[in-house]
Amino acid sequence: MMTIAGFGSLLSERSSRMTFPDLQNFRVAKVPGYQRIFGHCAPIFFQRGIANQETGEISSVGVEPCEGKELWVAAFEVAATPQAVKAFIEREHEFRFVAVRPVTPEGVPEERMAVLCCRYTDKEYRERRCPPEEFHRRYGQYGIDTIFRDDILPCRVYLRHCVMAAKGLHPRVFQNFMDHSYLGDRTTTVRQHVEKHPSIMTTLPPPELEERYSG
Repeated sequence: MMTIAGFGSLLSERSSRMTFPDLQNFRVAKVPGYQRIFGHCAPIFFQRGIANQETGEISSVGVEPCEGKELWVAAFEVAATPQAVKAFIEREHEFRFVAVRPVTPEGVPEERMAVLCCRYTDKEYRERRCPPEEFHRRYGQYGIDTIFRDDILPCRVYLRHCVMAAKGLHPRVFQNFMDHSYLGDRTTTVRQHVEKHPSIMTTLPPPELEERYSG
């Protein structure tokens, strides 16, 4: 079995089951020493027609090490079959996979290590995961030449989905997501961003994506 620690759309069990239909033991956990950052371009948003290049609302969320921070996540197990591993890598292609030790909400370390998707740098990602032809297929065709950036904003439909998923999972997860997730500037919290732009929470996904992006 493989344990996954989800921090964005994987906070939604429904969304998680779209990639891992046979997942088990979906639960709340914590990962010390990490924080969320909405600071990288996600080609899937362009493919699905929900990226807004004009406003810069094209970012997905990743995590990075940050001493003193605590990341509330959804943890679950999946069978470590070649099919499941392939699906996970494809879903999270732009990330570095890091083994972490989750703890329960009460602070008890779990027995099993979990996979956490952490940010690369552009240089590392291109060298280790995405050669030029692959980069063009995933990013270049959409005019993206830099992935990890501090000058972009969260994709509206995706951010709304994550906020709803966090709220539906657990009050502490919701509070952690709103107050300890940051835009690319690493200063503005998700709560501040949503309060400044309340229309984010009324930006509905296209009908064909409603099930996937509704918390």
